[in-house]
Amino acid sequence: MHEGPPLISEAPSTARGRATRERIVTAAAALMHQYGVAGTSLDEVRAATGTSKSQLYHYFADKSALVGAVIQRQVQQVLQAQQPELDGIDSMIALRRWRDRVVAMQRQAGAVGGCPIGRLVAELADSERGAPVELVDGFATWQRRLADGLGRMHRRGELDADPDALAAGLLAALQGGLLLAQATRSVRPLEAALDLALAGVAAHLVPAARPGPVPGRPHPS
Repeated sequence: MHEGPPLISEAPSTARGRATRERIVTAAAALMHQYGVAGTSLDEVRAATGTSKSQLYHYFADKSALVGAVIQRQVQQVLQAQQPELDGIDSMIALRRWRDRVVAMQRQAGAVGGCPIGRLVAELADSERGAPVELVDGFATWQRRLADGLGRMHRRGELDADPDALAAGLLAALQGGLLLAQATRSVRPLEAALDLALAGVAAHLVPAARPGPVPGRPHPS
């Protein structure tokens, strides 16, 4: 996984500059979410933000730079929305709390919209240059946050599998579940995908660390 620079690029030095840049990124993110990256032009971003061409190019060298900033913003918001459960993973109980938060957010949204980062993958990953580095880094950061929690269990001797591999499986299940939830307008595929993924994690618990059954759910083992 990429361990390069942080997700958020260097901010302008003045409060006014930071506000202008944030306004541009916010508007671009909304337009790209609605119309796609290819369907959003820089002229449309300028019109939505009331900025001049010189202002826009002062903060972003080209459309690719703006897309990168949008990806960084979306990643930050997606990860922040999962807090504190995401960074609190240190047991199967905590892992289920994270699962429940993700499902609750999709239920509240009516299973509409899917994952903002996943939508960008569908549009950008197959380009000639491949997925933008910000997109690769975003998923790497998300997987690493999951792996950090699983790693705490592993270091305590409660988990006998590679935390990185389990985190990759959880993230893949989450993305597939979100896609099917979006297609069916139901959280049931997401619940099923995450429950199967969590059962896979539970299967690697050492016997002494396996929890008892949770009311309303089958025992993970």
